[in-house]
Amino acid sequence: MKEKIHPKSAEVTITCACGSSIRTTSTMGKDFSVELCSKCHPFFTGKQRLVDSTGRVERFQKRYGAFQSKNQVVLKEKAQ
Repeated sequence: MKEKIHPKSAEVTITCACGSSIRTTSTMGKDFSVELCSKCHPFFTGKQRLVDSTGRVERFQKRYGAFQSKNQVVLKEKAQ
């Protein structure tokens, strides 16, 4: 391998807004903070919710639900 082409890595502490901290290595070379980590992110904690407050999905289905593509109609006819 070529020498002197890789960035220097140092041990840093990443601090989350929830208060947890993680020791790891980074090429930044200084400690830094993040807003979310795996201990407080809704995806990892299982508290994730899908919120459709404006009803966009229902509005789309209402508007375009009556339409079917020609391929779907042909496939239904072939199946019968």
